[in-house]
Amino acid sequence: MRCEPSSPQYGLSGLEHFTKIYQRAIRRKGEAELLAQLPRSLKPATLKRKAAEHFLSAMSRSVFCSGFVWKIVDYKWPEMTEVLHGFDPVACAYQSEEAIEALTRDTRVIRHRKKLQSVRDNAVFVLDIEREHGSFGAFLADWPVDDIIGLHRELKQRGSRLGGRTGQFFLRRVGKDTFCLSRDVVGALIRQGVVSKSPTSQRDLSAVQSAFNDWREQSGRPLCEISRILSCSIDG
Repeated sequence: MRCEPSSPQYGLSGLEHFTKIYQRAIRRKGEAELLAQLPRSLKPATLKRKAAEHFLSAMSRSVFCSGFVWKIVDYKWPEMTEVLHGFDPVACAYQSEEAIEALTRDTRVIRHRKKLQSVRDNAVFVLDIEREHGSFGAFLADWPVDDIIGLHRELKQRGSRLGGRTGQFFLRRVGKDTFCLSRDVVGALIRQGVVSKSPTSQRDLSAVQSAFNDWREQSGRPLCEISRILSCSIDG
């Protein structure tokens, strides 16, 4: 069982040392339960081997889950995958407006027009990235984790409906190491004095990245684990 080493209460940055945060999370959850909840990221080489269909499917699933009942999305997903060409980016990128209109009447899919349009738009995004970087997996794998907010921004600006937590959950879904700014994580960041409210400005997001970078250096843990431990360290 992995344990955090003993350490001072505060790091050089003035933030609470991550060991203290980890110990508080253990007191709330118990170490076994906490460790069982920790997400896992993939090694860069594994990410690079994933097919483009894998990433477009995960993007689309994250978009459809946003503001919707996840269980319904899970139930519908096999049929949606079949109807949407297995999320092949080339096939999805060339869907016509008439084809999308027909999907809004197809009971096999979740009939949300703007989200159905986002499948086509994100297929174009995936193909553009593949032309630039060789593969979408390489694009994600090579993005440095000490600038994950830059990747979040790239998804928001170049993708469709991939801003905020939707893009973050997409990255978590495919195994790219990232933090997710859930309500509890934001609450922990406020407690630490990193931000005073949910971060949206580049200044606040840079402060969040800096804090995660410090905790990552202290603990040797990936961002996804740090994010979950933070969320478990405060009362809901």
